[in-house]
Amino acid sequence: MLGERELREKLLKLLREDEEFRYAVAGAVGLAEILSELRDLRARMLEQSRRLEAIEKKLLEHDKRFEVIEKKLLEYDKRFEAIERKLLEHDKRFEAIAEELKRLWTSVLELNRRVSRVEDSLGALSESVYAKFILDMIMYELAGRGERLVRWERNARVDGEDIDLLVVGESSVYVVEVKVKPRPRDVGALLVKAEIVAKHYPDKSVHPILTGTRIGGEVVETAASKGVKVVAW
Repeated sequence: MLGERELREKLLKLLREDEEFRYAVAGAVGLAEILSELRDLRARMLEQSRRLEAIEKKLLEHDKRFEVIEKKLLEYDKRFEAIERKLLEHDKRFEAIAEELKRLWTSVLELNRRVSRVEDSLGALSESVYAKFILDMIMYELAGRGERLVRWERNARVDGEDIDLLVVGESSVYVVEVKVKPRPRDVGALLVKAEIVAKHYPDKSVHPILTGTRIGGEVVETAASKGVKVVAW
């Protein structure tokens, strides 16, 4: 019988020299299955590698796309910054314009106040002149009838009503309304004042007179139908 050492050496020699014996031994110990699994594993790893390479290519493509998108976003950011600067400039201009308009509006209001004061002064002056003309006319009329002038009053007030000119003669009273540009409604207001004055002078004839400079035809017609004398200057 061979000893253990001799048997080991014999087996090693057979494994080195006898290919058929090697495969037989490998099959006995399951090496074929291991090699097959290793080949399958290698094939799967190669497939995974190819997939990884494909994924890497996709990632590189995506990176390039993201770079393009980033560039676009940077361009948009620059455009938005430029737009914001323009808007800020416009805001400053609008503020300046608003301040200028405010100043001009203040000037216009002040001018309107001055014009109103001038108009009021001219209106008052015109009414005074018209009242003086009417007073002279009435005095001439009274003198022509031989009637004595008792008194006259500018801006008289009778029972709460303002009367531009009140002229009292011995037998007649004149109630005068002075308007630069009278309106038809002024005729009715004058008649109300004439009725009030008539109550204070029941023994005298009352004569309502409307005078001014710009008297329209409608006013003249209304006055004529109401028995009001119109004197235009």
